[in-house]
Parts: sequence; C-alpha cells; structure tokens
Amino acid sequence: MFDWRALSLFITLLAASSVLAQPHISKWSKAKRSDPNQECTPYYYPPSEQYIHKFPPIWQPATLLPNDSAGQAMWTKISGSIPTNIQPKGQPGDSTANVNYNSQKDPDCWWTKTQCTKPKLKGLPLDVASIPEPRSMGYGFDDGPNCSHNAFYDYLASQNQKATMYFIGSNVLNWPREAQRALADGHEICVHTWSHHYMTAFQSRDAFAELWYSLQAVKAVVGVTPTCWRPPYGDVDDRIRAIANALGLRTIMWKYDSNDWRAVPSQVDSLYNSFVHSSTVGKFNTVGAIMLTHELNNFTMQEAMKWYPQLKSAFKHIVPVGVALNKTRPYKEGNHLLPTFQQYTSGQTTVG
Repeated sequence: MFDWRALSLFITLLAASSVLAQPHISKWSKAKRSDPNQECTPYYYPPSEQYIHKFPPIWQPATLLPNDSAGQAMWTKISGSIPTNIQPKGQPGDSTANVNYNSQKDPDCWWTKTQCTKPKLKGLPLDVASIPEPRSMGYGFDDGPNCSHNAFYDYLASQNQKATMYFIGSNVLNWPREAQRALADGHEICVHTWSHHYMTAFQSRDAFAELWYSLQAVKAVVGVTPTCWRPPYGDVDDRIRAIANALGLRTIMWKYDSNDWRAVPSQVDSLYNSFVHSSTVGKFNTVGAIMLTHELNNFTMQEAMKWYPQLKSAFKHIVPVGVALNKTRPYKEGNHLLPTFQQYTSGQTTVG
C-alpha cells in the first residue's frame, strides 16, 4: 500500500477528478504500465473536480460529510438497528492490544481478542472464515488496488486465476484505473474500509462512514457496489458487523495468515509452506480454507506468485470466495456476475 498522506492535497485533487468518470471499464488499460519508474506515477483522470466534496480526505479516518444527503439519509435509516450497548474499543489509529475486555465471556464476539466468527447479536450472519468446498482455497488479497500490481495481475491472467480483491477506498481514488482493471479481469471486489484503521475503535457513525465512502468510491470509479467486506486487522465485533450488515455487506475473515505484510521472507515462506503442508496431509478434506494475503507491495505480490504453483498442487480448486459460496451476484447492480463453483471448476471462470 503506497501511503500518499504527505501529498494528500495534491492526490486528493487528482483522485477527485476520477469520480464518476465514464466509461468505467474501457480506459483501464491506459494504466497498464510495467516500467517501475512510471507505473506509480500519479496520473490525471478526466476532470470531475466538482465531486471532490463527495468524499472525505483520503487516508484520513472518515466522517460522514454534512453535505452528503444520501449518506445522512442512509445513516438515519440504519442507525436504530445498531447496538448502543457495545462501546468503541480504543482510539482510531491506535492498536487495540491494551483494551480491557472480558475475553472469557466475549459478549461482543470481538474477533481481535477471541477469533469469534459467530455473532452473538441476533439477525447477523456468520462471518465467512472458511469455505464450504473441500480441498479448496478461497483466494484473495487485501489493501489494493496497488499501483504496481500489473505484473501480478498479468500473472493471474496467465493462469486464468480469479481472486477476491479487498480494496481500500482511498486507494481506489488514488488509482482508479487499477481498480477498474480488477473488474475487467474478472476478479471479485470487496471493500476494506476507507482508511484502514481499527474499526472497533470508531464511533458507530464514523465506522459507517468508513464503509459508506469505500462503497461510494468503488461505485463511482468501477461502476459496481460490492456486497462483501473485510475488516483491517480482522478487527470486528457485533456492533461493526451490524453496521456492515445494514449496508448489505457480508464479513469475510480467514483462519490462516501468511503475515506477508511484515516482509520477513523466511517467516512468510514458512507460513506458506505450513499452509500447503496442511492441505497435502488432508486438513482441508472436509472444509476449504481462506488464507490472509495482500496486494500491499511488490514483496507480497511476488510471494503470491512464487507460492501459487505450490498452492495449485496442494489444493484441488483455488477460487474467489464468492465463487466458493455460489454467490453469483456479487454486486448490488446485478450486471456483473460470478460463475457458480461448478461452472468455475469446470473451466468457465467468467460468466458476465
């Protein structure tokens, strides 16, 4: 993830020019630059600066803007369903490690402390932390779109491999054409919040804004509205789940972690190797697995490419999470479809 906070004013103006640009998909190839000295150079997208007021400053914790009538109306509509007895945990931007919490009783199903994925609040669906298809892997990458991802996306395309991409709203506005490529290549897009902070630390209205503006960014730039999300650091409890659920977002988690973001090659390779070994000895013969990996930087993407052949050998099928769930309509619009698991594993990796 490239952090452009030091250039926030310039990039915000630049990013704002991407909003609501047309067409959504046909221009993505203009960002297909492979020269490492050029691919992360900020670029101008056809001007729409009048829409800058529709988004908070990029890479800053989101707040619901007073002139956002649609956002205000949506918050008013759902706020009554958000539990008020679950309080924020810590402060945005800080680790939640030192928050005092009763992990034994775990009243809030707080994943950060207990890895709880079965909500205790009525009406909430289970988190997706594994996939139902045996000997299969739900493949996906956090923190995109990354400006240097072309070699990685080219590799996935060469393997006819689709994945679930968890996009940060600020990155979508920074790199609009890169975001468009994901959809053009047939990947599934979920959201990964606006600014990548600990979600349980936000007040409910601000947590809503983190998700709301991520959805609006993907809709404006790519043309679709995702129906899935992944919390940064896995930091989610029933209050945050309730907000996400009210926005039509299913929570996608994991049970295995590559720790690739730490960029310690020996550690990452060891974790990948352990994951591959678990599959080869039959650990996933009844229920498939999800591993946390990232489109964060060249190291994480190189590791993904290096280990893909081993994963391909160890698992019978590697599929986007939505495909594993037979979720054929991944977006609210319904004009971009995913294949069923049977279709995908029979070779039909795209359907529309």
